Amino acid sequence: MNPENDGKRKGPRVVGAIIVFLIVLFFIIEFTIRQSRGFASGSLPGVLLSTLQVIVLLLFLILFFVLGRNLIRLYLERRQKVLGAHFKTKLVLFFISLSLIPTLLLFFFASDLINRNIETWFRTPLDGVLEDTKTVSDSLYRSAEDLTLHFAQRLSQDIRARRLLNPENRPLLREFIRNKLKEYRLDEIGVFLGEEELFSYLNPDLPLQDYRDVRPELVKRAYLGETLQSLDRMGNGQMIRRGAAFNLPDIGDALVTAGTFLPQNTAEKIDTITAFVLRYRQLKLQKNPVKTFYIITLLFITLIIVFAASWLGFRLAKGITVPIEKLAQATREVSRGNLEVRVEDPASDELGILIESFNQMISDLSSSQKNVAQKTDELEARKQSIQTILDHITTGVIALDAEGRLISINPSAREMLSLSERDVLGRPYGEVLADSRFEGIRASIDWERKNRHKLSDREIILEDSGQQKTLALTLTPLLQPDGESAAGTIVVLDDLTQLIKAQKIAAWKEVAQRVAHEIKNPLTPIQLSAERIIKNMSRGEPSSSGIIEEGARVIIQEAKTIKSLVDEFSDFARMPKVRLRPGDLHEILHQVLPLFRGIFSEVEFDLRLRHDIPSPIPLDPEQMKRVFINLLDNAIEAMNKAGRISIATSFDAASKRVRIEVADSGPGVAKDIRDKIFLPYTSTKKKGRGLGLAIVDQIVREHNGTIDVRSHQPTGAKFIIEIPT
Repeated sequence: MNPENDGKRKGPRVVGAIIVFLIVLFFIIEFTIRQSRGFASGSLPGVLLSTLQVIVLLLFLILFFVLGRNLIRLYLERRQKVLGAHFKTKLVLFFISLSLIPTLLLFFFASDLINRNIETWFRTPLDGVLEDTKTVSDSLYRSAEDLTLHFAQRLSQDIRARRLLNPENRPLLREFIRNKLKEYRLDEIGVFLGEEELFSYLNPDLPLQDYRDVRPELVKRAYLGETLQSLDRMGNGQMIRRGAAFNLPDIGDALVTAGTFLPQNTAEKIDTITAFVLRYRQLKLQKNPVKTFYIITLLFITLIIVFAASWLGFRLAKGITVPIEKLAQATREVSRGNLEVRVEDPASDELGILIESFNQMISDLSSSQKNVAQKTDELEARKQSIQTILDHITTGVIALDAEGRLISINPSAREMLSLSERDVLGRPYGEVLADSRFEGIRASIDWERKNRHKLSDREIILEDSGQQKTLALTLTPLLQPDGESAAGTIVVLDDLTQLIKAQKIAAWKEVAQRVAHEIKNPLTPIQLSAERIIKNMSRGEPSSSGIIEEGARVIIQEAKTIKSLVDEFSDFARMPKVRLRPGDLHEILHQVLPLFRGIFSEVEFDLRLRHDIPSPIPLDPEQMKRVFINLLDNAIEAMNKAGRISIATSFDAASKRVRIEVADSGPGVAKDIRDKIFLPYTSTKKKGRGLGLAIVDQIVREHNGTIDVRSHQPTGAKFIIEIPT
């Protein structure tokens, strides 16, 4: 170990140990002086005060030596133009100034404040204090007497005005006095009729064992015109009484007394104040030592603050300038294009993080140069790959920006929409799709841009060269990274023409089979009846007329069945087109329910309507009535006309859709037919044709909504309808 470096480290440690010892010794002496409660009780406080002065002087000399030594060293470094010396000098001077200026201002201000306050404390005229004490005592008595007399007069006026002394009003009088005792905050109220005391009410907190009655001679003198007044001792306090007399023609003379209790007499208070004055005179002798003690304490704290700020400034300057010097040199190397430079410094604080970040930044810059070209090639290849996919998929994709202009369209979309124009990018969608056959697509995009909600699988019918084309339209809004601002829209088109044709063929096959089955049922009795008629006519029996008549009736009845079946099928095919207009959903429900409540007395209807449902919303009132009538009719028949039906509405603000739930307590819908419950001629009823729920599904879909069926707990089925607002 180098003896020279060891000596340099030992010096600051010795100085630090001396400073810590002086600080601890100062606070021990300061605590001892405060516990002695004075400087005039003996010679020990004076010795301790002198010791404090010596400690402050030593601390000042140490501060002067350390500060002067470091400032001289900074001056020499500036002369030698050592890198960082100017910054270190500014930082040290800044910390010293930052601590010294406000600390000295605070020291001088606090010293002056202590001197003026101590002088003010000992400048108070004691004779005036004693005289003022007597005046306060007399004022207290007079104020209490005047207030008590005022309340007594008020009580006498109220009793006379209300005639509460009449025998029949005595209970009211007692209640009146009880209330006024609390209201006026009095300690006693008494009522006299002649020389007899009717009653008196007292504050229960009074020392009642020392209570004294009003003297009879005072009552007599009050009736002669004198004001009743007395001051009686009561325990450790005094009772002040005042009374007001008055005369009632039918009753005679009456007197009302009021009393206020003073819990401590004035003489005791004066003795207490006198004791404080004597204590004050003793403290006056210690005025100068007290001032000296506070000044020394302030000076000591000031030196500690200045010393701490100076030491902190030197330490920070040393810890900052060396790493900054290395960073400056490394920055020059980076500016010359050298990205292999690194800063080596063992700093562990924020400067260490800065150095580590600088090294990491240089490393990142070096690797970024190598990766930029590679990333650019990857992005270009990815872009080309996505474009190739869009060019070859059968789904049509159109991208719109936030203003509604086309920024991308693939060949499949051009083919589906039969767009002959090549230059459509950058143009508004309303201009590109201006043809009347695109009205449905434009309306859907308008709705999506207004509501910013996804629209899925909406069927669009296009007329193209005399042929109909069915497209599935899906709109997806694009949002900015903040999740609120619109960035554009993705329009996806799927050609469903061939699929729908296949579905229609399959659906018609199923319908044909069901219709054939339904027609076959009445044809069998028709055929049998016709054969029976022919057989009996060939025999020529006399009873054949009755058989012919019976067979004809069967043929007519079954023909009516076939006609009813054909009529229902025709009605389903000729359903009126939904015409959307503003309407109130709750009003429709209120119109439908009375149709069932008056007929089915054993069915309980539970209607729960939310108040946050928007009104009006776009719907066809007549068709929606048809939906609810079908659902309620099916539910009632499923419950055998006895049970509970609940109807609830709600609103999803995020998707802007209204939800209607219709649940019953019936047997529910079996899982094996739940997926095809909305298909024509699917029914769980013995007499049903299976067209009701198919009609409901068609009406809901024409409202751009959805309908689903689920199990209801504990029993029953729940139909859920959602329509957009």
